[in-house]
Amino acid sequence: MTDTTRTLRIGGGAGFSGDRIDPAEALARDGRLDYLVFECLGERTVALAQKARRLDPDKGYDPWLERRMQAVLPHCARNGTRIVSNMGAANPRAAARATHAIARDLGLKGMKIAAVTGDDILARVQDLNPEVEELGHPLDRLGNRVVSANAYTGAGAIVTALGQGADVVLCGRAADPAMFLGPLIHEFGWSMQDWPKLGRGTIAGHLLECSCQVTGGYFADPGVKDVPDLANIGYPIGEIDSEGNLTLSKLPGTGGRLDRRTCTEQLLYELHDPARYLQPDVIADFSAVTLTETAPDEVRVEGGTGRERTGLLKASVGYVDSFIGEGQISYSGPGAQARGRLALEVLESRLARLGLPVQEVRAELIGIDSAYPSRQGDAPEVRVRLAARCEDAETAQMIAAEVDGLYLAGPAGGGGVTATVREMIGIGSVYVPEALVTPEIEMMEN
Repeated sequence: MTDTTRTLRIGGGAGFSGDRIDPAEALARDGRLDYLVFECLGERTVALAQKARRLDPDKGYDPWLERRMQAVLPHCARNGTRIVSNMGAANPRAAARATHAIARDLGLKGMKIAAVTGDDILARVQDLNPEVEELGHPLDRLGNRVVSANAYTGAGAIVTALGQGADVVLCGRAADPAMFLGPLIHEFGWSMQDWPKLGRGTIAGHLLECSCQVTGGYFADPGVKDVPDLANIGYPIGEIDSEGNLTLSKLPGTGGRLDRRTCTEQLLYELHDPARYLQPDVIADFSAVTLTETAPDEVRVEGGTGRERTGLLKASVGYVDSFIGEGQISYSGPGAQARGRLALEVLESRLARLGLPVQEVRAELIGIDSAYPSRQGDAPEVRVRLAARCEDAETAQMIAAEVDGLYLAGPAGGGGVTATVREMIGIGSVYVPEALVTPEIEMMEN
């Protein structure tokens, strides 16, 4: 018989790779958590991680993994908090080895770290050759520019790893809500076909996955949406019952705000059809969700449900799209804006004469016309920016060099030149049968 009084406390420790670490450490130390989840992987993040792994087979996992683990592992071990994360990125095994070494160095005995792999399906996707949704043509048209293909995997392997006693589960491209759903399935014994509970668990994961975005981060707009003590923002805690209903809160004394408005913004994040949020484990239905403020900085979430999953998995394909050549230079003092305009005219004339094969060019004065039409008057300082999308790195380098040339062959008083060339990784989406993906678990123990 299900214990309807039991709840599980899960902390949202990160919402992207570069997220702050000290709020997660506070959760691990003071949150009385059962689980701490770090969501650190974006579409381009995993493609770039695949490139890093090709250069060094011991890399390709989240660059902040060591710092995060050093900060939270002692607290988690002391408090019995288990960790689930996609910090494995393109190399979960290497991430697990690094975590294992940190646990050993910290003197944490008996800790079990699981690496979940199987999301890297590049070879199988190339054989299947599905259509790339955003490009409207088959994958093989990209030729040798494809660098990665990672499937969004569900909660199943996480559940298995937890069932094997893992204290830390490190995944690759697990779907964001699945990392929260896995502990719920494991702890409450939910069936993998209990669609309403899986739907509610997915909604809970969706609200927690972006960490402080639900507690006032990426929300503040002074005078419109004020957020107190943003510098000390608290990260969220989800208390979830055996039916999948959720109460959101944060640590007492932390900054930020948690109310219906912040929760609504996060609930609608990346959401197309509220009744059909397609996930590997379930089609979650947000359409009847209610948000109730039950106390200061506390919101009760109820009313979600779910339906049978589609049997397809989305996979994110990374490919070399182009190269960006970019240069910037500053002008200040009287006539700065006029000199900046003259610099742009010089650059545009130079590009026309050179006839470089570029796909797209943008020339602007940052802060003057980079986002809105040209502002009248004279700014005390301006920064000229020229950027062009090119087929190859050599052409991109020539674009950047034209801005460098403005030091002498341009208006008076230019300075602070920067010139960069960046390889741009494009991201496309394909859909594959879930049977194409076979997760594997490797366990390491101190």
